[in-house]
Amino acid sequence: MSDAVTELRLRQVRLEAEGICSYEFVARAGGLLPPFTAGAHVDLHLPEGRIRSYSLANAPDDRERYLVAVQREEAGRGGSAWMHDTVRVGQVVTAGAPLNDFVLDESAEHSVFIAGGIGITPILSMIARLDALGRSWRLHYASRSPEFTAFMPRLEELDRGRGRVDHCFGSDRAERLDIDGIVARADAATHLYVCGPTRMIDAFVEAGRTRPPSTMHLERFTAAEAPAVDGGYTVVLHKSGKRLPVPPGKTLLDTLLDDDVPVPYACSNGICGTCLTRVLAGTPDHRDEFLGDEGRRSGDCMLVCCSGSLTPELVLDL
Repeated sequence: MSDAVTELRLRQVRLEAEGICSYEFVARAGGLLPPFTAGAHVDLHLPEGRIRSYSLANAPDDRERYLVAVQREEAGRGGSAWMHDTVRVGQVVTAGAPLNDFVLDESAEHSVFIAGGIGITPILSMIARLDALGRSWRLHYASRSPEFTAFMPRLEELDRGRGRVDHCFGSDRAERLDIDGIVARADAATHLYVCGPTRMIDAFVEAGRTRPPSTMHLERFTAAEAPAVDGGYTVVLHKSGKRLPVPPGKTLLDTLLDDDVPVPYACSNGICGTCLTRVLAGTPDHRDEFLGDEGRRSGDCMLVCCSGSLTPELVLDL
C-alpha cells in the first residue's frame, strides 16, 4: 500500500446489477487524479480503520474520475456493506495511489479476456485501453444471469456491434464457459487474461500449462489456498511483549483484531499485501498469493490475514 493518499469525493452511485453498485469518485479539490494503468486498483480508506482494494474500471486516459464496483458480500468484514448501505454522494474518502498487479501487455496484437462476475471490473479498463490503441481483443464473460451481469451497457458501447463480447450465463445450463477450448484456440502470440472466482482461475491455469508463461495473466480475488485456521499456536507481539493464543477455527488476523491490535488489512484473502508483517521468529504457514516463492522461503515476512504458523510460537514485529 502506498503512503501517498488522495482525497476523493463520491460523485455518483449506480446500480450495475443485482448486488453490484459502481461508485464514481472525483478529486475533492477538483482537477485530475493521479494516473493509473489498465488493470490497476486503489485502496480506499473506510471508517473503523478498514482498507479495501478495488479495481479501477474506467479507461486510464479518463483522469477526472476513479470508477470502482463493489459486490455486496454478506459474509465479508463490513467493507462492502458500508459501501452499499452507508456511503452517500458528496462524502469524502481517502485513497492510496493506484497500484497494478494485473498489468496489460499493450504490445500484443490480440488479447483474450475471461471474466467471472465482478471480475469484469479491471478488464473493462483493459479493453478500453486496447481500443484506444487499435488492438484486437475478445471477451468471454460468465455470470449467473443477465440481471446479475454488471456493466452490460458499457460492454455494448465497447463492442460497437463487432461481436467481440460473448456472454455465458450460469442460469442457462445448456451453455457453460469452455475455458479449455478458449485457451486451446489461442495461438502462441495471443495474450490471455482471467479475473474471477477461484474455480475459474484454477481451470485457466491448468488449461495454459503448455503455453508461454508470459502470455498468461491472472488476478485473484481470493487466495488459491484456504486460510490457516488450525490454530494451536501462540503469536508474540514483539513491541509490546503480549502473547496471544490462536485457537483452532480462528485466523491469525481475527485473533489480532479481537485484541484491538492495530493491523492494516484490506482484502483479507492474501492478495493485496496490505497486511504484510515482519516475522522475527517462528515459521509461517503461508497461504497467500502475494509473496513469491523466494519471499515464502525467506520466512522473514508474512500476510497475517490468511497465513498461520507451523511452529508453536510466532514472533511478529507488532
